Amino acid sequence: MLVEACAGWNSRLAARRITQFLDRELAGCGLSVAQLGLMAEIAAADDDTLGALARRTGLEQSTLSRNLRTLEREGLIEIAAVETDLRRRAVWLTEAGARRLEAAIPVWREAHARLAECLSPALARRLADQAEALTGT
Repeated sequence: MLVEACAGWNSRLAARRITQFLDRELAGCGLSVAQLGLMAEIAAADDDTLGALARRTGLEQSTLSRNLRTLEREGLIEIAAVETDLRRRAVWLTEAGARRLEAAIPVWREAHARLAECLSPALARRLADQAEALTGT
């Protein structure tokens, strides 16, 4: 059957199931796994521009901006023009954002420990690494 052999379908199904599980686990923190991931990327980044964040996350800039708007409305991030080039925008965590991220990390660790009982973290990383080869095609 086509869907059983389709890497695209099966990877999207797996991603949805993993996302749903993690979103349920993180619900008490007031963050989705997508929001947590974006905030972690922002916190760890040397290059704080939206363009660099879009490249690191594999998101189109319009999708990234839409996802960041919620975090900005909640006061967890700030977005502003880069002083040296007003066409570029930078993003950073606010103090409230850093506190929310810090509070969510233990919950995220626990959720991933439970997830690892069903799905190897190494398998998920290997899939992401191998799929990286597709970005140049």
